[in-house]
Amino acid sequence: MELLQLQYFLVVARLEHMTEAARNLHVTQSSLSKTIGRLEEDLGVPLFDRIGRKLRLNEFGSSFLLRAERALFELEQGKQELRDLSSPEHSTLKLAVTTASTLPNILREFRKKRPHIQFHVQMLTTQEMVTLLHRGEVDFCLSSPPIEGDDIECQIVFIDPILVAVPMGHRLADRSSISLIELKDEWFVGVKKGYGTRDLIDSVCKSVGFVPKYVYEGDEPARLSSLVEAEIGIAFMPSTARNSQEHIKYVQVEDQELVREIALLWHRSRYISRAAQEFREVVVDYFGEISKQTI
Repeated sequence: MELLQLQYFLVVARLEHMTEAARNLHVTQSSLSKTIGRLEEDLGVPLFDRIGRKLRLNEFGSSFLLRAERALFELEQGKQELRDLSSPEHSTLKLAVTTASTLPNILREFRKKRPHIQFHVQMLTTQEMVTLLHRGEVDFCLSSPPIEGDDIECQIVFIDPILVAVPMGHRLADRSSISLIELKDEWFVGVKKGYGTRDLIDSVCKSVGFVPKYVYEGDEPARLSSLVEAEIGIAFMPSTARNSQEHIKYVQVEDQELVREIALLWHRSRYISRAAQEFREVVVDYFGEISKQTI
């Protein structure tokens, strides 16, 4: 059994499509098929059910996938540890976020400590982030809501109130607080379903008797402020995403404890480099300072 066979098997198993897997791996489909065939010969069992051009992991394949993922995960952790030992100042920190409003400030603070560390940041839905976490493919996730799991460490770092952003001139702009039910006839701009804050808001609104009507749903939370300012709709926005635009008023929700929990997540078995450890300290200190300011 060869390492390359395991690597190819993981991609095919996740995609369940030979052509797409070959494209992803930058190899020919015939070469990929032969490699998977040799792996099945070595194991003595078929790993996929083949129906025309379609592939489906069978019982053997599903069982072997868990072992193969674990084996390759450990090898990747070994590579990361050696990289950290040989060149600690030039590693790359891999991050995934479902909440990005605080990330620029956090990265700025971390840059002051480790100016040579590179970043790779992905803005993901909760489910996409969980997939990367379970695979151990990211150092940390900054998430709302928090995620629990046998292989996931979860540290809640901040309780973030959710406010209602309305344009100046709106009927609610002269209010400091409102009842949630007063918003039932409003049009909203927001992020798509699957993002933690959106799912939380929809659930809370439903509990008081209405479903928010969205005129815009996107995957860029930072764009919501400009849409509110342009009077396209109003928005539920976490306090950490609030900015100093003069044409937006932020109103508190008075009859519901509408808050999101921001958590730092990491895989229990993933190697935590020295740079990653320092990043975690920066995150905790950053939210600690914000908490002091809001007391």
